[in-house]
Amino acid sequence: MDPRYNKLAEVLTGFSTRLAAGEKVYIDAYDIPDGIVVALIRAARARGADPIVNINQSRVTREMLRGATREQYSAVAKIELTRIQSVDAYIGVRGAGNIFENSDVDTERMSLVQSQLKEAWDYRINKTRWVVLRWPTSSMAQQALMSTEAFEDFYFRVCTLDYARMVPGMDALKQALEATSEVRIVSPGTDLRFSIKGQGAIPCGGLRNIPDGEVYTSPVRNSVEGVITYNGPTVYQGTSFDNIRFVFKEGKIVEESCSGPQKKLTEILNTDAGARYIGEFAIGFNPHILHPMRDTLFDEKIAGSFHFTPGQAYANEADNGNRSQIHWDIVSIQRPDYGGGEMYFDGQLVRKDGIFLVPGLDKLNPEYLLG
Repeated sequence: MDPRYNKLAEVLTGFSTRLAAGEKVYIDAYDIPDGIVVALIRAARARGADPIVNINQSRVTREMLRGATREQYSAVAKIELTRIQSVDAYIGVRGAGNIFENSDVDTERMSLVQSQLKEAWDYRINKTRWVVLRWPTSSMAQQALMSTEAFEDFYFRVCTLDYARMVPGMDALKQALEATSEVRIVSPGTDLRFSIKGQGAIPCGGLRNIPDGEVYTSPVRNSVEGVITYNGPTVYQGTSFDNIRFVFKEGKIVEESCSGPQKKLTEILNTDAGARYIGEFAIGFNPHILHPMRDTLFDEKIAGSFHFTPGQAYANEADNGNRSQIHWDIVSIQRPDYGGGEMYFDGQLVRKDGIFLVPGLDKLNPEYLLG
């Protein structure tokens, strides 16, 4: 057993999901080695918890999606909801030999499946302790332009970071966001204004995603005005997009463009009425993650970044009421090597070129987090 598996399993069953004796944990494994599943089972049992394991394979899932029917996924959804309602915690570990495996799945079928499974997903997010993470693969190493061995070293270094060190800065950012009425963001191709007045803010430091490092809120639904050009590439529903640009009027995306499949972009935004409104605004600050690799769970935590998410808002104190089948975390990076940028809270410059300028928030800068 690779000793790094055991260390990661301890983080996931301990710090992230806080398993206790007598609890049940759902281990959802996608294309990952048996060894890490075994490590998670053992770590859960060592805490007195009972593991329930589900094994998934991406090629099998693709085949199911390609012929999906409402009747079929109505049954699948009932099984999945029953399973998630039977546990106290959820650990999802997701590998993929090919991130584009679902690129030839029809958008309407993908939307059908998402609509059927939404109740189970919402229950998992809102009523269990959960954490999800990617698993390092050769495919991910290629996306990161790294050797497989170097990427694995990077992965385990990031995923076993001392997340407790983020707490003081995250608390300060939470307070700052909750005291702010208007946010303005300026970058090359971007000039956005929106209200977050009355919205709560949620720190994320290893309890929901691994790797982690963000604080999120949501804009008042109809308040977003201006234009955003995302400089982070993204993959959604098995399709790759670059240079996405949105124009907003009264909170709604009224114009969209990208380098790549324009038709697919429009189809996703037309999924339902909420898909053209923003459900999340988040600020990323993981000091180990510097460059996008077309993997959301990594890219949305990039140091000096923010993401502005079309679709579903989380049903918690940061909820703006937007509901949708989609939740698409698209990233923009404001460090100088990506063109720079500024972020203002009620007219005060709080972050410039990816570096926080305000006392308290400066504890989220790489110099502090890396000790």
